[in-house]
Amino acid sequence: MTQIIVLPHVELCPDGSVIEAEPGKSICENLIGNGIDIEHACEMSCACTTCHVIVREGFDSLKAAEDEEEDLLDKAWGLEPQSRLSCQVVVGDTPLVVEIPRYTINMAREGKH
Repeated sequence: MTQIIVLPHVELCPDGSVIEAEPGKSICENLIGNGIDIEHACEMSCACTTCHVIVREGFDSLKAAEDEEEDLLDKAWGLEPQSRLSCQVVVGDTPLVVEIPRYTINMAREGKH
């Protein structure tokens, strides 16, 4: 198992969380499987940006994003150089620290920011 530290998020995990992630599964699958209900409007098919995360530590250990993910990330709210779509990042052996942005593009459209 690989440790993922999830930084505090006001709604999804106010105190943050440390989870034992299963390598070979995506960050998104691991978060949901550990009770962190990250939004994933496209059902993890790389068709939206709602599962956007910022990988604060361990980013360099990840396989590079493919063009489709890069194109979608350009539309993500709060994009940073270490942004990834959590449905596309397969967890390996390196521990990760991830931040779930406060808002998703869906929330911005609904005026919740």
